[in-house]
Amino acid sequence: MSSSNLTYDPNWQEKHRSMIATPEQAVARIRPGQRIFIGTGCAEPLRLVSALTKRAAELPDTEIVHLLTYGEAPYAHKEMTQYFRVNSFFIAENVRGIIQEGLGDYTPIHLSDIPRLFNSGQLPLDVALIQVTPPDERGLCSLGISVDIVKSAAENASLVIAQVNPNMPRTHGDSVLHVYDLDILVPVDDPLVEVPPPEVTEETRQIAENIAALVEDGSTIEVGIGRIPQALFGFLKDKKDLGIHTEMISDRIIELVQSGAVTGMRKSLDRGQIVTSFCLGTRKLYDFVNNNPMFAFHPTEYVNDPYIISRQHKMVAINVALEVDLTGQVCADSIGTRFFSGVGGQVDFGRGAAKAHRGKAIIAMPSTAKNGTVSRIVTRLSPGAGVVTTRAGVNYVVTEYGVAYLHGKSIQERALALICIAHPKFRAQLLREAIEAKYLAASMAEVEGKILVAPKEQRSTYVLEDGTQINFRPIHPTDEPRMRDLFYALSQQTIYYRFMSHKRWVKRTEIQEFVYVDHRNEVTIVGTLPEAHGEDIIAVGSYYLDPKTNLAEVAFVVHDKWQNRGIGTYLLRYLGRIARRNGIRGFTAEVLLDNKPMQAVFAKSNFKLTTRFSGNVISYEMEFE
Repeated sequence: MSSSNLTYDPNWQEKHRSMIATPEQAVARIRPGQRIFIGTGCAEPLRLVSALTKRAAELPDTEIVHLLTYGEAPYAHKEMTQYFRVNSFFIAENVRGIIQEGLGDYTPIHLSDIPRLFNSGQLPLDVALIQVTPPDERGLCSLGISVDIVKSAAENASLVIAQVNPNMPRTHGDSVLHVYDLDILVPVDDPLVEVPPPEVTEETRQIAENIAALVEDGSTIEVGIGRIPQALFGFLKDKKDLGIHTEMISDRIIELVQSGAVTGMRKSLDRGQIVTSFCLGTRKLYDFVNNNPMFAFHPTEYVNDPYIISRQHKMVAINVALEVDLTGQVCADSIGTRFFSGVGGQVDFGRGAAKAHRGKAIIAMPSTAKNGTVSRIVTRLSPGAGVVTTRAGVNYVVTEYGVAYLHGKSIQERALALICIAHPKFRAQLLREAIEAKYLAASMAEVEGKILVAPKEQRSTYVLEDGTQINFRPIHPTDEPRMRDLFYALSQQTIYYRFMSHKRWVKRTEIQEFVYVDHRNEVTIVGTLPEAHGEDIIAVGSYYLDPKTNLAEVAFVVHDKWQNRGIGTYLLRYLGRIARRNGIRGFTAEVLLDNKPMQAVFAKSNFKLTTRFSGNVISYEMEFE
C-alpha cells in the first residue's frame, strides 16, 4: 500500500474520538510480564516511553525490545533494571552501559531476519509503542522516518499504541498503516528526535576518498551508520547517475541529491527512487523527505533482503568494522567480550553486493584505535571478539592507507594486503606475527621495513587512441603474483631486450626487487587494466637512484600485445615527473643496439640526451631540462 498525497484529515480526532487517550491512559493498558516493542531511531515515541517508565514499579518482569533508539532511554537506567529487561537488536549509546554490565541483553541477528521473528511467533510481541502521522482522509497514517522493523512490529503486536504527531513527515513507499490497525491514538505536537551529522576528521576524509575511488558512475550505494560512510558523501558529488538503496539515510543525502550526482536513473530496481527504511538526521532532512516522491521508505524485509540487493547492478555496500584479522575475519559488534553495536545490515548488504553484477562489498575502518595506540588490523582478533563477516565473505577492506582486495585471495595474499594498509608503525610487528602464525613464509622476514605505501599523487591515467584507459599507479607489495603473470606472458624477445639475457623463469627475489621499493630512491610504476578479478598489469616502469650522481637508472617493459601504442613513451614521461618532484637530476639507461623501439622512446623524451656506445649496448644519460 502506498502512502497518500492527501493532507491530514482535519477532523481526525473527532472522527476517532473513541481511540484517543493520554499517554498515561494508554500505557495503563500494559500488564506486568509483557514484551513491549519501542519504535526505532529518531521516531522513538518519547511521551509514551516517559509514561511507561513512570509505571515501572507496577510492571515487573517486563521485556523491552528495540532495534536502536536515539532519544532518551529512561527504561535503561540502572535503577530500572529491576523492572525492565532491555533486549536490543542493535546497541546504541543510550543502552550500551547496562548491556556491557550484563544488566541488559543483546540479540545478534541479521537485520533482514528480525521481521521473521515477529511474524513467526518466535518472538511474540504484546505491545508496540510507535509514532505516526495523523491519518489522512482515507484513514492512512504514515510511519514517516522509521519504517524499518516498526511496520512488522505493529502488524504483529497484540496492542498497538501510536503517538500521533503532525511533525512526523509523511513518506512515500510501503510506509503506511490504516488507523484501524492501531488500537490507541495518543495525540502530541512535539519535535522529533534529531541526530546531527558526525564531524568529519582528516582520517575519515582520507578513508572516504579511498572508498570513493571504488564507486563507479551508475553505482547504487548503501552506507551504514558511522563517521566514515557519512564522510563518503562529500566525495561523490562529481559522480554521475548514482542510485541509493540503503537501510539508513542522514542529512548528507541532501547535498548529494542537490549536486545532481544522485538520480537513480541507472538502477535496475526502483529506478529513480532513493530506497531506505529509516532516517537518522535533523529537521532539515525530515522536511526534505516529507511527501517527496524521490524517496521510498520500505520495511527491512525488502530493503535488507540480500536477494533484492543482489539484483541491483553495480551495488556498492559500505559498512564499518572495529577490528579485522590478517585472514580477513571482520569484527563489527564487540570490543573483545564487550558488546558495542550490532550485526545490523552488514552481512545482508555484504552478501547482496558481492552477488550483484559488478557489485562491491566494502568494509571500512581507521587503521588504529585509542588515539593511535593500537592497530585495528591484527594478527588475531581480541579474545571474545565476534565475527560478523567471515573470512570467506569479505571483499574489500579500506583504511586511510589504502584498499585491500581479499576476495578469492590466499591467506598469504590477504595477510600481506592487510599489512600494507595498516598504520606504518604496526606493519613490522604484524609482519613478524604473520610469519610466526605461518600465514607468511619465513623468507618474508627479509622485507621487514620495506612495506611502504606510495603517495596517492603518483597515480595517473592514459587513454589510448582506441579509447582504452590504462591506469598507472605505484607498485604495491600485493602485486607480486601479477608481476609474475606479466613476466611469463612476455615473448622471449621482449624479455631479452629488458633483461639483456634469455630468462626462462624468474626468481621470487627478483620480483620482490620490483615490488618492495621506497617510492623515492626506488620507484616502480605499473600500468593496469581493470578486470573482473581486480586488475591485470600490462606495463612496468622503474627507476633506481644512484645517490653519488643523483641520476637514476630507468627501465621499463610493456606486454607484447600492448607495444607500439605509446605506453612506453608515457611511462618515461610519467617517471620523469616523479623523479623531478623527488629532486633527481636525470635518468641513465642501457639499451641493446637492436632494440630500436626503446631507442625511439628515448629520442622523443625532450630530455637532454648524451649517448655512448660499448659493443652492442648504447648507454644513455638523460638530464631533465
